[in-house]
This record gives sequence, structure tokens and C-alpha cells, in this order.
Amino acid sequence: MSTSPPVALTIATSDPSGGAGIQADLKTFSALGAYGTAVLVALTAQNTRGVTGIHVIPSSFITEQIDTLFADVHVDAVKIGMLAESAVIHTVAEALRRHRPGTVVLDPVMVATSGDRLLEKDAVRDLREQLVPMADLLTPNLPEAAALLDEETARTRAEVERQAVGLCALGARRVLLKGGHAEDQDESADLYVDSDTMTWLRVPRVLTTNSHGTGCTLSSAVAALRPQRPDWESAVRDAKAYVTDALAAADTLAVGSGNGPVHHFHAWWGTR
Repeated sequence: MSTSPPVALTIATSDPSGGAGIQADLKTFSALGAYGTAVLVALTAQNTRGVTGIHVIPSSFITEQIDTLFADVHVDAVKIGMLAESAVIHTVAEALRRHRPGTVVLDPVMVATSGDRLLEKDAVRDLREQLVPMADLLTPNLPEAAALLDEETARTRAEVERQAVGLCALGARRVLLKGGHAEDQDESADLYVDSDTMTWLRVPRVLTTNSHGTGCTLSSAVAALRPQRPDWESAVRDAKAYVTDALAAADTLAVGSGNGPVHHFHAWWGTR
């Protein structure tokens, strides 16, 4: 008997260490019951300690990947991750305008956990103008939100709330502003905002250095879950719970000598 799981597409960059990027997205889709598909826009030379190189795929081939996939496969949700440069941003935006997927989750990846810059500075404007207005959900962390708004990083609850509203004003239909970079060491607090709601999502902070790919994992978790949940807020809550559990289990993995990955398959491997 055939099954028809929701199909999620990640448009992002490869991470050879498997903790972030395309690899993390596909693991998350599978863990949460979605069939994963992928379009690569760039390759990185990367491990748990940092990024040593980025090779961007030609725009014409990015377009060919997207058009060929949509010609055959019904895509329920798209997650957009690291796009590296302006040409890629324009290419992806043009393709999405043609194919009009029903759900778009945009993770505006700019800097890796290791501190390596992953988006050219002059591409931030193009991301803001081309893709943010297409996002059904925008999932920046605090520094990324500040960069998109050309402001200082928010430090207080009031500043976080103001910046989340400001991101909606840029055209995003909903915003999940991730508070993992905040100074509060006891709590991980994210802010969800849409046209009717402002909700703080709070869980105890997980103390681990193995947090590589957390942002990629959260955004892809929402993309996987939205077709399976009745509304956006429940998809966001369940995605955050999944990431919290993946962080809590991260220290059971021993991958690399730097900032290791979260445990995407914690609920399965732990049952052996």
C-alpha cells in the first residue's frame, strides 16, 4: 500500500559534517514524518570547527534543479536556508514566484555557529527585499533580525518584540524570532508573531556545546510539521519541542572535536 507523506523541500547549502544545512534539513524532515527533497545552491568545506570554503552553484543549474523538481513532485512546504550571495537570492526568488508553493519558511542564515560569515554583506538587502516578503514564516536569530532591520541587536524583551513587529512590516506574514543568543542563561525564549498574535515560547535552556545546526533544524522542523498541524502556532511549538529534545540528547553523540551537532534522531536511536 502506498503512502502520501507531506513533501518538504529544502533550498540550501551542503554541510559535509552533517550537522547543519541540507543534511540537517533532510534528517529533520525524516524524523518528523515528511518526505525530504533538496535543491543545493552551494557547497561548503566545513567541519565541526568551522567553514574553510564556499563554492556557489551556477544560477542556471539552481533554476534547473527547482524547475525539474516542481515539474514532477507536489511540494507541500519549502524551507530556505543559506543562500550565500545576491545572485542566488534572485534566482530562488524568481523560481518561487513561478511555482508559488503554499508554504515558505525562510531561515535568513548569515553567520555559522562557529562565527564564519555565510552571507555576503551586500546580499542582506536583496534577502530583505526579494525573499522576506515571500515568507509565510521568517525565523531569524537576534543578530540576523538586527541585520535585516539595520539596527543594533535587541537586548531587552521590549526591543525583541519591537523588532519582531518590524520584520512583519518588511512583508513576512509571520516571524519566529529566536532568542538563543540572548544573555539569559536559564531560559530559551523565542517570540512568535503574526497579524493577531504575539506569543513567547519559553523552555529551560539546555546546557551543551553541541548546538551546531540548531537554527537549520528548527526552521526545517516547522516546514515538516506545518502540513501536519492545524495551524502555524502549533507547528512552531512542536518544532521547538523537537529541537529542545535534540539539544538535550546532543551530548550522547561524539562527532568531531568542535561544536558538535544536535541529535536529530534522538527519539529513535535511543530506543535500541
